[in-house]
Order: sequence, then C-alpha cells, then structure tokens
Amino acid sequence: MAATVWTGRTRQAVTTLGTVTRASHSAVKSHYDAVIIGGGHNGLVAAAYLQKGGLKTAVLERRHVLGGAAVSEEIIPGFHFSRCSYLLSLLRPHIFRDLELKKHGLKLYMRDPHAFTPMLEEGVGGLPPRSLLLGSDLAMNQREIGKFSETDAKSYPEFITHLDKLAVAIHPLLDSPPVDIAGLTGGALRRRMAALRSALPLVQCGLKLGKNIPDFYEIITAPIMKILNRWFESEPLKATLATDAVIGAMTSPNSPGSGYVLLHHVMGELEKEKGAWGYVEGGMGGVSKAIASSARSHGADIFTEQDVHQVLVGSDGSAKGVVLKDGTEIYSRVVLSNATPYVTFKTLTPQSALSPAFIKAVDQIDYTSPVTKINVAVDKLPNFLAAPTPDGKPGPHHQCSIHLNCESVGVLQTAYEDCKEGRPSSRPMIEMTIPSVLDPTLAPPGSHVVLLFTQFTPYSLVGGRAWTDQDREAFADSVFSWIEQYAPGFKSSIIGKDVLTPPDLERIFGLTGGNIFHGAMSLDQLYLARPLPSLSDYRSPIKGLYLCGSGSHPGGGVMGSPGWNAALAAMADLKRG
Repeated sequence: MAATVWTGRTRQAVTTLGTVTRASHSAVKSHYDAVIIGGGHNGLVAAAYLQKGGLKTAVLERRHVLGGAAVSEEIIPGFHFSRCSYLLSLLRPHIFRDLELKKHGLKLYMRDPHAFTPMLEEGVGGLPPRSLLLGSDLAMNQREIGKFSETDAKSYPEFITHLDKLAVAIHPLLDSPPVDIAGLTGGALRRRMAALRSALPLVQCGLKLGKNIPDFYEIITAPIMKILNRWFESEPLKATLATDAVIGAMTSPNSPGSGYVLLHHVMGELEKEKGAWGYVEGGMGGVSKAIASSARSHGADIFTEQDVHQVLVGSDGSAKGVVLKDGTEIYSRVVLSNATPYVTFKTLTPQSALSPAFIKAVDQIDYTSPVTKINVAVDKLPNFLAAPTPDGKPGPHHQCSIHLNCESVGVLQTAYEDCKEGRPSSRPMIEMTIPSVLDPTLAPPGSHVVLLFTQFTPYSLVGGRAWTDQDREAFADSVFSWIEQYAPGFKSSIIGKDVLTPPDLERIFGLTGGNIFHGAMSLDQLYLARPLPSLSDYRSPIKGLYLCGSGSHPGGGVMGSPGWNAALAAMADLKRG
C-alpha cells in the first residue's frame, strides 16, 4: 500500500511492512462485543485478550498499516524503517508469553554493548578521540569509565545495583491498575474488599523497596543531576546517563522529576535480561504484526483504513459503538480507545456527553514534546573518529544507542534552553541507532538505515510560527552537520530522509503534541493521576468507554500493559453487568 510523505523538499513513495487486511466496509460486521479504536500495539494487545476472553472483537485502524507508533515503513525503496518508535524493551513478559509472540513471528536482536558516546576532541599522541562504551560486561564498563575517572569506575557497579533495586521494586505496579481510592474510602463492603486487593501491588512495591523508600522518593521527584553528582564526577558518564532521564521528555537534567524518566528506561526486560533493549527483525512493526497475528488466531477482526469519526453514545449515557467517517455505524457492548486521552475525549466523544469540568481537565493534560525523529537511508556505515573501523565493517559500537552532543550535561542543558525559547536546539542531543547492523532485512547489502531521535525541538517556532519545509530542511542539515563532525563522510552517504517534527508526529501517528508517551511522564501525570485522577482505572465518564493506550497507567513505552489492564477492566464490568 503506498502513501506519500515529505522528505525534506522532495516527495517519496512509501510502502509498508506488515499491512493487515485492507478491508472494505462490507467486511466489517455491524455488531461486536468490543470495538477498539486504533491498531497501535496496546490496542492490539487489548484485542487479543478480549478475544481470548470470549468477546468478539474488532480493531479499527485509520492508517494503511498497523502498529501506531510501533510501525515499519519502507520510506525509501529497499530501506525499511522503524518510523516512529525504534527500540524494544518494556514489552511485559507475561504478555510476551500469553500471546505466544515468538510463535507468531517476533524475532529479536539483542544489543551488547548498548551505549556509545564518542567525544569531539583532538586525539592525544596520535590516538583517536576518546569515547565511552557501556554494555553488560562490568569489567569492560569500568575500563571504559576509567578513561575519564578511576573514582567513577569504582562507583559504577554500586550505582547500577542501586538503580536495579529501585527498578525491580516497581514491577508489581506496571502490571496492575492503580489503587482504587474511591473504593477504599466508600461504597459497599464488597467494593471495599475488591479495592483492598487493588492495594496489594503497592504493598508489594513498598516491601521490595524496604529501606530504599527514601531513595525511591528522591529519584522520582529530584533532578537527575542531584543524584548523578552524588555518585560521579566525569561529565561524559553523567551526560550519557542523563540522556535516559530526558529522552522523549520536555525536561532538562536539572529539572525536578527527571530522575523518574531514567528509572522508567532501566526497568525493562528482554529475553529475561533486565534493563536490556533490542531491535525487532523487520523494524518495530514486527512487534505489532506478531500481536495482531496472535489476536487474529483467536478470532479477532483487524482492519486498516477504517477511520473512526465518533463514539456512539446512547440516551442512557453509555457507549454503544462507533461511527466511521463515511457514516457506517458499528455497534458494540464496549469501546476501547487506543487514541490519546485528548483525541478520545475532544475529538471522538460527543462533547454534550461530557461535563464542562471534565473537558477542562482534559484540556490541561500536558503533551509537550521536544522530539524530532529523522529516518535516514545511507549507502555506507558511519565511521566514527573515536572508534574507526576499516572497510566499512561494523564494530561493537555500531549496534549501540550512539549518543552525540552528549559530552557534558551543560550541552544538554543548553539544548533544552534553546527549545524553551521556541528555537530548535543549535547543538541538538542526538540518539542514533543503526539497526541494520544486526538486522540484514532492513537495507540492501552495504547500505544501512540510520534512525535519529533528536532533541530539543518545539512544537511551534518563535512567535507561534508553524514549521515549514525549509525549517525541517534546515534542522535536518544542522543534525547532519553535527554527525559529520563525529563521523566524516556521513552527509555524502545520505540517499534519502524522512523528517518528523512534533506536529508531523501528531498528524501522522495521532500523537497529541507529538508526545511519544501519549502524555508527559511527569509526577503529576503518573500512577493515580494518569492521565487524570478521575481516569486512572482505564474507565471513562462514559459507561462502556475505556482508555487502552499509553496515556493510561503505567505510561508510554511499557508495551502492552495499558491494553491488558483496560481489557481486564472491560471484561470485569461486562461480567458484573
């Protein structure tokens, strides 16, 4: 299926991987038990569990390809890109097992080492510039850190152990809805007992944390630099760690609460390896394709190019189904929305069915995003001055998340301050990945796909001005020029590009504000307050309408958990009648 996207000042044909049935409207039944709006990974997980639970379920995706942000697209002929999200880690293990995703074609490429930070500096004594390489080998990590500080090299193992203790303690909270406060504080005895059970994961978390509760409180509320400065002295190490505290977030390493974003990114797991991140064969659309295959194997109907116009709300105030853009009505007992809370309640839900106070609260959800994603096709592998490799052969560092313009925390702070003033960062933070180094299915032999996750760029430019194609081109050229300083020859190797600013991410993928997490991961929008205190249990003010996307607890990046929890909530409500 072809579409058209802007790539700088040119247009390119786009084909997609993993496209599920292009359905005519006649293929969609008029009645289902459950209808899911949006074929992102969480919506597909919800569909699989609902269908396994005996509910006839349909997924309606407006685009020509499934996956939402976890999608693969052939933007440049022969090059297959993870167009939006680009790494896998936080797919919950029980979902991986329950849905038999390996059986349904999910193949992973584990990365080790996983982080590479080259320096922009003159080499000493004819040696290359220094760099920092981190992976699972603790002795190697200490040797690498020792280039900058022997003290930090000795402190690093204890820091990682400390961080792991905090991250593991949170796991019970990832797989459960937040505590039912209303049930605990009022209602019938039966509801109070059920609400008491909802507090069990929080108790388990507290018991696991034990004496580390004060440390946990600090990391979720403090600026990450307050913590990193206590542990380390070398700028390259602190800046490399700080990137995980600001990635995808409109925050700086010196902003309160940035510590939680770091913790969020180290709590993942792949193939039973804690904290691991990997590539999916064929790109991130491979995850969505496997989940969809599992859902369909149980009987779910999954359709692309089915654009939902509005949720149908009956005279009794409950959801009765959806109406498509062409006026086709599809009736169901429950509706689950994989769209952002803003899209769900401001676009898809009749405003007359919601109270003015609720609508005002939805308007106040923070979706600020600093991210511009740039997908690049190159005809040769980038060769870094800090770790040169002969004959275009990949080195261990090529499989990593490559952190550029991350030599010091000051560089990150300045990039953030540029964006706060409405300007794209003049020296942007760049996280580069080259998944084709491990996955040969993504590019022709000798060529590669390069994915650039860049920060900080505003949604609107100075004076509220919208991005133009010239602005996109100028920012992309700035990013490429910075990469050129680390890896000379990069600019001349570019075959094609796809530049996605925050408004582009919103328009194409439905990410309000361009926010990859479906809402900021700040303390005021987590757990009991995600996305709002009145919406933390996946249920909406409209009976029978549920949120199953990343805008719900536990937030963006935790693949599958919101969909799983929303499906359980819907099934429980239907059982109770």
